[in-house]
Amino acid sequence: MDVLSDAVAAMRTGRPHSSRTVRFAPWGFRFAPGKGAGFHVVLQGSAWLLPPEDAPPVRLGPGDVVLLAHGTGHGLADRPDTPLVDAAPAPDGSWPTPPDRGPVGPDETLLLCGAYQLNRSRAHPLLTGLPPYVHFPARVGTHPRLRAAVDLLGAELAEPQPGSDALVPALLDTLLVYLLRTWWLTERADRSTGWSAALADPAVAGALRALHADPARAWTVEELGALGGLSRAAFARRFTALVGRAPLAYLTWWRMTAAGRLLRTGDLPLRAVAERAGYASEFAFAKAFKRECGIAPGQYRKGAEGPPAARDGAAAPVLRLTSGAKAE
Repeated sequence: MDVLSDAVAAMRTGRPHSSRTVRFAPWGFRFAPGKGAGFHVVLQGSAWLLPPEDAPPVRLGPGDVVLLAHGTGHGLADRPDTPLVDAAPAPDGSWPTPPDRGPVGPDETLLLCGAYQLNRSRAHPLLTGLPPYVHFPARVGTHPRLRAAVDLLGAELAEPQPGSDALVPALLDTLLVYLLRTWWLTERADRSTGWSAALADPAVAGALRALHADPARAWTVEELGALGGLSRAAFARRFTALVGRAPLAYLTWWRMTAAGRLLRTGDLPLRAVAERAGYASEFAFAKAFKRECGIAPGQYRKGAEGPPAARDGAAAPVLRLTSGAKAE
């Protein structure tokens, strides 16, 4: 798979949830912080996103989309000064959907909201580099594929048909990828470093695709540089500057991340996991896994977590994808 697809697959767990609701003013909800990610779409009417930490409210108009990639606590209301009540999800993480009351009135707001369960123990830096929230304003002719995914999901939730139970989770996963891709396509024009720039750089992006396509191969820096027509030294400098890790250090990190997912989600014997990670013996793999993750493979498979130092973290500043806007 490509890097973005791998990054999402490495973190996604459980079943995503969504709801389509109509709100009549005054209304306001407080969403507690969580380990997953979520989004809000204003299909009709308007709303205000109330970010945490005294950040200014953000007005959302028809067609606007907000992605909250880090489970950041926030509020959503008809006005910035409307009192908030705690949003209460069902035990399985889904949101109750009230019965459809027919056409939406002029003073009502139609919302499409969703949530994803994520495993952040080995989060890919492509996703940890996202800001606390990303605002995608609706504009004619912009982000057509993202808009199409929103429309398809909204239609399935508004009028369930045979097969909707299978379609909705698939559409939610599709929407998540489109949200991340849209962010990346917008970001890459404004960034000279970081993952947006890495995926836009032909030599670095080509090496990343090769590493993700065949992580078990005994890659050398010379081979990776040659893919982009660069010398060993020039490639190593460029890769490290953009990705934040040296080429082979990133390869080891990704091998262990992919192996961790196999340990948690499958029943492959340790030898098979080691082979997929590029190791000839279980002992060599176990040693490398513990060095990288801070925990033995067997313990990780049982659900234990490594020390915080072995995980990736901090979120980036807020970004609003508006014309000419920059990260704050």
